[in-house]
Amino acid sequence: MACEICGDRGIILEGEAAVPCGCVKLAKIKNLIKNANLPEKYIGCSLDVFSFKYYPKDVIDPETGLSCLELAKIAHRAAGDFIQRFLKDPKTDGLLFAGMVGSGKTHLACSIANALIKHGRLVLFVEVSDLLDRIRSTYDPGRSPDDLSEFQLLDTARQVPLLILDDLGAHNYTEWTKNKIYSIINYRLNQRLPVIVTTNIKLDDITEYLGERTTSRLLEMCSSYRLTVDIDIRAVRRKEKDLKY
Repeated sequence: MACEICGDRGIILEGEAAVPCGCVKLAKIKNLIKNANLPEKYIGCSLDVFSFKYYPKDVIDPETGLSCLELAKIAHRAAGDFIQRFLKDPKTDGLLFAGMVGSGKTHLACSIANALIKHGRLVLFVEVSDLLDRIRSTYDPGRSPDDLSEFQLLDTARQVPLLILDDLGAHNYTEWTKNKIYSIINYRLNQRLPVIVTTNIKLDDITEYLGERTTSRLLEMCSSYRLTVDIDIRAVRRKEKDLKY
């Protein structure tokens, strides 16, 4: 359906000046969302709707001495600060959100992505195990010639202005997987391209899974924040939905 304002010409007149129609910006944002590869449930999520009610103020994290609520507010503020820094300088330091499953890490990461997409910035969200599976699939001799190659997959992750690596989890990483992750992180560090990482690995244990080279680079290029909850937020929300029926 043609735009009712500009008839798909892409420009409108404001007085005697020709300016881009709003449909042009909307089309660009839709394209950026598609290319960002965000999970559908997180498209449109924002820091404004991040709920602190799931973070108890009377439960203290033994590693930091701070409450779940205090840690959540610190991480939330860091996400907002990153958005402003990136808009001014896309070669700013990244963020690493660590915490148990269901503690809100991915929500914060995707809120950053959505905010930057609204400003026309290019972002790529990848779930780590999915990316590694896609790379492995390039070795399949029966794959389609139209499928992306290993180099294309890695090069996209290396060069996108902002990369979100979601769920860098406590998996059994082989030397092959460690090398692929290192390749991405090392390139981005050298080119001063930021990365947002979410992980359920404790900061003190990351080296055990990723090795010293990758861990050292991650900690150099990212400020680290911890999120803690006393129960998986997803489970709580599921119960809240069920109670409505």
